Amino acid sequence: MRSSILIIYTGGTIGMKTDPDTGTLVPFDFSAIYEEFPSLKRLKVDLEVQTLTPVIDSSNVQPHNWVTLAELIQKNYDRYDGFVVLHGTDTMSYTASALSFMFENLAKPVVFTGSQIPIGVLRTDGRENLITAIEIAGAHDVEGRPLVPEVSLYFQNHLFRANRTTKRSAEALSAFYSYNYPPLADVGVNIAYNRSAIHQPARYDEPLRIATRFSERVCIIKLFPGLTEQTLRGILSIQGLKAVVLETYGAGNAPTADWFIRPLEEAIARGMVVLNITQCKGGGVAMDLYETGLRLQQIGVESGYDMTIEAAVTKLMYLLGNEHEPALIKKALEEPLRGEFTR
Repeated sequence: MRSSILIIYTGGTIGMKTDPDTGTLVPFDFSAIYEEFPSLKRLKVDLEVQTLTPVIDSSNVQPHNWVTLAELIQKNYDRYDGFVVLHGTDTMSYTASALSFMFENLAKPVVFTGSQIPIGVLRTDGRENLITAIEIAGAHDVEGRPLVPEVSLYFQNHLFRANRTTKRSAEALSAFYSYNYPPLADVGVNIAYNRSAIHQPARYDEPLRIATRFSERVCIIKLFPGLTEQTLRGILSIQGLKAVVLETYGAGNAPTADWFIRPLEEAIARGMVVLNITQCKGGGVAMDLYETGLRLQQIGVESGYDMTIEAAVTKLMYLLGNEHEPALIKKALEEPLRGEFTR
């Protein structure tokens, strides 16, 4: 059984190759992918490529780019068995997390990947990342159902749930990791799928729906010794601000002094949503564990459990864009909508 895969190139390091005449990096022509990588012909997949115009450096990605990408996948959803999205690494986890929330009834693979070294460089990691991402996007079981019907991210021998990932290194080829959720697949001589960790849709024949409204009225406050009341109040009083991701210490701990608690309490009383996540890469928030976290819980700060910063920000942007009642937003924050946290 052959699978049809649409590769979507959005920009990023993976799409560059060396010009043999000038020695400079120029865009790679993915429409000639079989000429560049003849080994792809051995996979049981039929490939087509679409390049977003213009391509964009991932540092410049904005929510409207997420909408464009989601709409492209929705438009082609019935024509292909899976999708591979090539994206710059700097904001890949943000984009992949955002799409996981945008898609409703997703029952096909959407695999994000990229590279640390341009694909045209001899020792690039992009070649293996691309080929394996294609193989995963086209993989199916004996009944013809896709093995990974969710938004995922593949990098350096590991496939992760997209909204559980974060970029952990600017130099290592294993640039991404999922600290609080196991890999969906480990790649060695064979691809070993972790079936129990992979989300399975209730039905495979539902039409794909997407949410296209995102609110940008979100900001991040990272705690550090030396943060002042003036700075805190200045951020919380930004006109139009609707939600704050509070990056706290350890298991969700923060100062207990009135200068810190009172501005947050006042902001929450005005209808602002404050979501608590830990600065630590591994582990999560447990605000009832210590007095320093319990105080936040008492004033109405919401727990982000073990969400990544990327998932926390994009989930809030998604919820604020589609719901206007703070009480309903808070209720949605308490439930994992796309497997983005574990209680």
